[in-house]
Amino acid sequence: MDFDLNTAILGIAALLFIVALLVLTVWAFKALFGQGEAGTTKKGRERRLSVVETAQVDPNRKLCLVRRDDVEHLLIIGGPVDLVVETGIKGRPAPLQPPHGDVVIAKTAPRPAPKMGQP
Repeated sequence: MDFDLNTAILGIAALLFIVALLVLTVWAFKALFGQGEAGTTKKGRERRLSVVETAQVDPNRKLCLVRRDDVEHLLIIGGPVDLVVETGIKGRPAPLQPPHGDVVIAKTAPRPAPKMGQP
């Protein structure tokens, strides 16, 4: 059997090329179809779950407001027992819309203040 250095180098280069292609394929597959990092969502989907706000109650416990599908839930976590304080809180109310162009808000003249001490 004849050992040729050029053949060995070519074989190692081909092996490294195939490994690089496999790594690139796995990375592309995860980026397109996988879950990726924690806390990210798939493209085209809206987030359904989020922590709206937290507040420290004492050194061990936190009060958390969690939103799922536009419904909020108030939780106390971190103590000996996690507790649901309130559930089914409707999401934020829709912001007030500006009045329509044809709505007129009437202004009235200020009334004089009543005089004190007179019958």
